[in-house]
Amino acid sequence: MPQLCASLEDVRAAAERIAPFAHRTPVLTSTGLDRIADTALFFKCENFQRVGAFKFRGAMNAVAKLSQTELARGVATHSSGNHAAALALAGRTRGAGAFIVMPETAPAVKRRAVAGYGAEITFCEPTLDARESALEQLLDERGCTPIHPYNHSDVIAGQGTAALELLDEVPDLDTVVAPVGGGGLLSGTAITASELAEGTRVLGAEPAGADDAYRSLAEGKILPSVEPRTIADGLLTALGELTFPILQERVESIVRVDDEAIVRAMRLVWERMKILIEPSAAVPLAAVLENRESFRGRRVGIILSGGNVDLDRLPWAQ
Repeated sequence: MPQLCASLEDVRAAAERIAPFAHRTPVLTSTGLDRIADTALFFKCENFQRVGAFKFRGAMNAVAKLSQTELARGVATHSSGNHAAALALAGRTRGAGAFIVMPETAPAVKRRAVAGYGAEITFCEPTLDARESALEQLLDERGCTPIHPYNHSDVIAGQGTAALELLDEVPDLDTVVAPVGGGGLLSGTAITASELAEGTRVLGAEPAGADDAYRSLAEGKILPSVEPRTIADGLLTALGELTFPILQERVESIVRVDDEAIVRAMRLVWERMKILIEPSAAVPLAAVLENRESFRGRRVGIILSGGNVDLDRLPWAQ
């Protein structure tokens, strides 16, 4: 395989670097969901991570590697919410100001969280071009250090620590499934699993209404995310130049699911496991439930990516 932007050694180093700050989240099981899926499911619960999402791992790893000069200038990013909150907290942990570009459609619960961690927010139109343009202007004005949500080697290595913990606790998995938006979590998962657990399949799960990762791998080139329409607001962005080749080499396939299946899976987790997850986190379980024949009888690890939900706008109450 070609040289990647991050290695298993980088993931292991990230695990040591963030250990004083990040939670080692639990791996939970559910007999009820196992029966429904007709397989053995192991849920890596990043909804219990700091800021309520796996994003803290990558953000903290990246910020922890900055110099004092870089920290003094502050850090910046564009994000629909979870990476924004993660970077704000990681920056605060190391005394760095955080400047965040958020789409104006970002859920209120995520906007409040970002502001609560002390970040300065700039709102923009809900398109990738608008986000990137607003961030460039911010960088020019402030001179801060950009920490990309996924197209950043230290972020990818940090996200891989979730799979590192999962495979340490449940080493004999047949398959690991993670959601994919920009590909940071799936890339880190794929690097870790392919090096640490030879023979374990790595799959991505993606909303059908935002399936640019599926189309990109099919076409052999990065395709933009154009007017994505999905309830999974954390999976709206396109793959990056760092994440795309990792997915090409180390991810078996991307499974697409519609919003109805995502909502059903989200509600099942709430009802059967008594834990709170957001729509993006439900996408991998939806992929398993919608393709039972492909997973029947296997041991499947699922990364529940986060639990930041607007409780005033639950999808089954619309």
